[in-house]
Amino acid sequence: MASTVITDKRPGYGRLLRTPGALSFLLPGFAARQPFAMLTIGIVLLVQHTTGSFGSAGAVAAVTGVSMALFAPQSGKLADRFGQRAVLIPGVLVHTASVSLLVALALGGAPLWALFLAAVPSGASVPQVGPMVRARWAAKLDGTPLMPTAAAFESVTDEFTFVVGPVLATALCTGIHPAAGLIAEAALTLVGGLFFAAQRATQPAYGLTAATGHGSGEPHRSALSIPGVRVLVVAFLGIGSVFGGMQVSLTAFTEEIGNPGANGLLYGIFAAGNMLAGIAMGAIAWKTGPRRRLILGYAGLTVAASLLWTAHSMLLLGALGLVVGLCIAPALITGYTIVETLIPASARTEAFTWLTGAVALGQAAAVTVAGRLADAHGASTGFLVPMAGTALALTTLLALRSRLRPREASRVAARGIGHRVPVAVD
Repeated sequence: MASTVITDKRPGYGRLLRTPGALSFLLPGFAARQPFAMLTIGIVLLVQHTTGSFGSAGAVAAVTGVSMALFAPQSGKLADRFGQRAVLIPGVLVHTASVSLLVALALGGAPLWALFLAAVPSGASVPQVGPMVRARWAAKLDGTPLMPTAAAFESVTDEFTFVVGPVLATALCTGIHPAAGLIAEAALTLVGGLFFAAQRATQPAYGLTAATGHGSGEPHRSALSIPGVRVLVVAFLGIGSVFGGMQVSLTAFTEEIGNPGANGLLYGIFAAGNMLAGIAMGAIAWKTGPRRRLILGYAGLTVAASLLWTAHSMLLLGALGLVVGLCIAPALITGYTIVETLIPASARTEAFTWLTGAVALGQAAAVTVAGRLADAHGASTGFLVPMAGTALALTTLLALRSRLRPREASRVAARGIGHRVPVAVD
């Protein structure tokens, strides 16, 4: 699919949304990704209710996250080769059935190993709608100044779901039934996923061109074979540790103070900070290169995450959560912007799913460790997980930052005919 020609006017959300065909996949894409924000917290709340253990709840949620992280890139490869619709429809059906089985087993008092078995297909079949939407943007905007704006817009959309999703899941679990959050997640996945799959006109090119690189002059290669992508995977593992550590630790904290209903509110404040920062990121015409923005943004995230364990009141924890959220968006958005400059067109969806899978894997590990720490030593110790995860990822970024330089072909495309936008690569 040919990229949309963009003039040299300043990029912005208004121009982005006027991209031909954009609304046809944005609206169903938003509906289809909403359940993703409900899955982990829904599992934690249900399994903690049935077992009485945050550690067990975190472990089941972690199995789901690991399974998603392992299978998501394979889903991306298949989507690049056979098309998004061919992958999405069976995935949605399997996911709905698997989550329904997990709910039935948990409510039936099944042993923990049975919950683990049901969690594997539940995670493996999570629809990769976010990467699919990003791949549609990339197909339309490749080599144009609107790509960073699209990355910011997608982050805002993701974070809006993380404002609504945890609050909705928590309200359903605490106000109606402990299983209500997961039941709603399965139903929304089925309806939203099928609706998104029906939008065939904006689906990126696939088949022979996507699988072999024919027509682009680029041989097909796995996205993970590119060193810069591997560095970004580590960075996104750290971001996942923040999401997972916050989910379990906030749940444990609100249980500890006798106000479990405040969990959704606190997590919503955290996600709202991320969303607000994402809006600002897309509205700014950056002169600083994306690699430098990523390192500076990640340093801020590490400092903010390192303070979470010191909070012992709802007010202070809400304020620190807001700051952490404000720091996540710059790192997340810039990472997606950079990966687009590192990969060939034939591996777009796969590359985006590697990053999404890395967030899920980091989240899974954080949920497990934070759950164990909260059970053994109290809720505040769970917040040490985001601190450790971001610190390790920042160290990797600093040591391997040279691998994040864009491909020469991407630099040329960004300076292509019709653009008079200087490209900062550092």
